[in-house]
Amino acid sequence: MEQQQKEKYRTRGYSEDLLPKGAEQKTWKSVNYFTLWMGSVHNVPNYVMVGGFFILGLSTIGIMLAIILSAFFIAFVMVMNGAAGTKYGVPFAMILRASYGVRGALFPGILRGGIAAIMWFGLQCYAGSLALLILIGKIWPDFLLLGGDFNLLGLNLPGLISFIFFWAVNVAIGFGGGGVLNKFTAVLNPCIYIVFGGMAIWAISLVGIGPILDYVPTGVEQAENSGFLLLVVINAVVAVWAAPAVSASDFTQNASSFRQQALGQTLGLVVAYILFAVAGVCIIAGASIHYGVDTWNVLDIVQKWDNLFAAFFAVLVILMTTISTNATGNIIPAGYQIAAIAPSKLSYKNGVLIASIISLLICPWKLMENQDSIYLFLDIIGGMLGPVIGVMMAHYFIVMRSTIDLDTLYTAAGDYQFYENGFNVTAFSVTLIVVVLSLGGKFIPLLEPLSRVSWFVGVITAFVLYSLLKKREGTNVAARQKTA
Repeated sequence: MEQQQKEKYRTRGYSEDLLPKGAEQKTWKSVNYFTLWMGSVHNVPNYVMVGGFFILGLSTIGIMLAIILSAFFIAFVMVMNGAAGTKYGVPFAMILRASYGVRGALFPGILRGGIAAIMWFGLQCYAGSLALLILIGKIWPDFLLLGGDFNLLGLNLPGLISFIFFWAVNVAIGFGGGGVLNKFTAVLNPCIYIVFGGMAIWAISLVGIGPILDYVPTGVEQAENSGFLLLVVINAVVAVWAAPAVSASDFTQNASSFRQQALGQTLGLVVAYILFAVAGVCIIAGASIHYGVDTWNVLDIVQKWDNLFAAFFAVLVILMTTISTNATGNIIPAGYQIAAIAPSKLSYKNGVLIASIISLLICPWKLMENQDSIYLFLDIIGGMLGPVIGVMMAHYFIVMRSTIDLDTLYTAAGDYQFYENGFNVTAFSVTLIVVVLSLGGKFIPLLEPLSRVSWFVGVITAFVLYSLLKKREGTNVAARQKTA
């Protein structure tokens, strides 16, 4: 039956990468999901984010608690929004059609797998190349002097070489897909425990646990409304996962069962965030106390080490976590989404190649010259993708009752009878309304508190509103049929 179904979809023009996975292809167990997201938790931007939490005025215990609580929200959304992918073995680009329509799925799909993923892929490649420069500079100082006055749009020759090399490694991992990524993370995870666990022990040994727990950055006062700020921190941590959570099915399509992916993702994320909460606070606070300067970037800390081997190993692991983050959160979803734009002409690898070339053309090193614009962009993307998650989950669990007719997703070319001309108007209306509500605080002072917890507002409001509107639609249809 599975083979007949696949053959039918092939004749409709769908490439092998977009077809439903058969039982023999769904081989991922709990251990695969346990290791999958570790690198996405322990990376440079996340450690910099911990420094931002200190500036809010929260205590070290409060920050640790908020980060650990975040893991449960992230795991819940990753597991539940990946449920359809597990059941049907279908990637995100196709699952999205169920809730937004065959044509309607292109907009949120491109927003997630195209714009957000490609831009962030380029930025992560550039951030990783800076770490690679530190690594090379420790071993070969003269490398940093190559090229003299050479400059390409603001990038010198050592920086260009470092960026192109690191970009190529990331692209190679992307070409390998989930199978190569699993092998990569199996090697990476023990190294993460060694490096970040070791850095936490190093920081505690330098200044003691007491001063770390009492640490307050210079010029910062302890916050009074710590309850709301706790929610703000949780929202900030969870919002980082807005894009991966939307496209969770790209990975859960490989799961042997719902239980396997649910157990693996939950344990993996909770364990990863417990380590991150303790290590992040201890490393940032301990190093800031030891060096006498508030320090938010782990690369700045490692760069001050005299021990060449320790610095080399730490930067190498940081590079590996960046690659892991880039694969899971950016290049793999981008590959599937671009392939879905023209399923009869593009494969997953074509999508990866197109995405990686675009990530070069946007010159990410120029984008990083203005960090405010980067975080504003990510904030907006997160605020727009939160409602998409809410709509997807409401449609699958409430409206469809966990049942999808795959034939309506894998339509023949030009067949848009599924929804009105291929668009689910209700899904788009709810998404637009909730985006305005969750991001409106950036422009309307009255809504400012909502914008500080925009991810929660987006997901929960979209879920409830879409469920209610669809229930009302069903009631109206039933009433018209009864009258007729």
